[in-house]
Amino acid sequence: MVRILPQTKAAAVNPLKSSQPLGAALAFLGIDSAMPLFHGSQGCTSFALVLFVRHFKEAIPLQTTAMDEVATILGGADHLEEAILNLKTRTKPKLIGVCTTALTETRGEDFAGDIANIRQKRAEELAGTEIVLANTPDFEGAIEEGWAKAVTAMIGRITRPGEQARQSKKIAILPGWNLTVADIEHLRDMVESFGLEPVIVPDVSGSLDGTVPDRWITTTYGGTSVEDIHELGTAVRCIVIGEHMRRPAELLHRLTGVPYAMFQSLAGLKAADRFVSLLSAISGAPVPAGVRRRRAQLQDALLDGHFHFGGKKIAIAAEPDQLYQLATFFVSMGSEIAAAVTTTNMSKILEKVPADSVQIGDLGDLEALGAGADLLVTHSHGRQAAQHLGIPLMRVGFPIFDRLGSQHKLTVLYQGTRDLIFEVANIFQANRHTPTPEALDPFRHREMPDELSSSPLARL
Repeated sequence: MVRILPQTKAAAVNPLKSSQPLGAALAFLGIDSAMPLFHGSQGCTSFALVLFVRHFKEAIPLQTTAMDEVATILGGADHLEEAILNLKTRTKPKLIGVCTTALTETRGEDFAGDIANIRQKRAEELAGTEIVLANTPDFEGAIEEGWAKAVTAMIGRITRPGEQARQSKKIAILPGWNLTVADIEHLRDMVESFGLEPVIVPDVSGSLDGTVPDRWITTTYGGTSVEDIHELGTAVRCIVIGEHMRRPAELLHRLTGVPYAMFQSLAGLKAADRFVSLLSAISGAPVPAGVRRRRAQLQDALLDGHFHFGGKKIAIAAEPDQLYQLATFFVSMGSEIAAAVTTTNMSKILEKVPADSVQIGDLGDLEALGAGADLLVTHSHGRQAAQHLGIPLMRVGFPIFDRLGSQHKLTVLYQGTRDLIFEVANIFQANRHTPTPEALDPFRHREMPDELSSSPLARL
């Protein structure tokens, strides 16, 4: 059984994790006409905004309550109310997602009570706008928990409770934070190829896909509508991707009775087969010829690529669910997980990571544990460790700011797994060391015993 090693350092060296508020804001960015609102100081928002803009290369709608010294001491309810009213007047969002920060959480304010008072007192002014609260202190958890808390809060606040008439073709999908824009687009195409209608919550492929609107829009454009979240209870099944999305799926099941199917990863032939089989069972339709063709392409890629993976040592630093996804992928290809580092021990998925141990830590731990590995796998902040160790870096997760198009990289199902195989194999080929004559001929220049070195044959 894998050992979970706790963090022992007092300070992070080259931090690995991003904060909970950032994860919650990312989830709110997947909702149409939404505006994430950080309840804290301007600095909290500035750091998150910089990371979003550098990763997605897009204008990101993100606002703050701009807490000052007085509000920090006396309470920030007035700042929260003023910010919500200003956003409603200026941007007219359909959803305002309030993400708390360490500054306000440490003080211990009653955020739910404050927002309830604002809704009651300003009901007429806020008509047509949902206000959703996600409690996301920076001092615990990471981006994974923040995303899950925001989705849970949206379902709890917006989804209509009670048993409802089910639409036989409607499928609710709760994707994990680590699914890219390309992943979600591919998921939608796959579900629709079976004649089903997916409702994806949140759907960053509609709002962060790099399209340029014909006019300036102050909120998010595209993504899941508030009306779709309200009617999630009419879905015939819910598909959940990632262990951290179990809590929102359970809440949806309690509220509406919609059953859910859990997929801890969609990378790899076995996981993709299970997903496709489920869609076929729900729809009653056979697997389309195009899907079968992509499966055959993956089989060929597995045959072509496994020569490059066998015996390779991989060092990975990522959020728990992404760590599990990547580690299982590499092990299934014949590689060995030499180092596994993650952000938090709050996820049960860590117990299933195929490694001897998982270190809760930072990129300094990855550099220490990854010496001698053949490949480092983490986000762009791992480039210094890769340079120090002389090991190639495969960029995954968030943020990736020194490469273009990271949000359009496909990593799931048959096609995404095939692309992962090719990407990693090409990295190995590009960094292959040319063998020397000595390495090819181990008998050259070997030392001989004294009794043989003095014989006439040794001098020939």
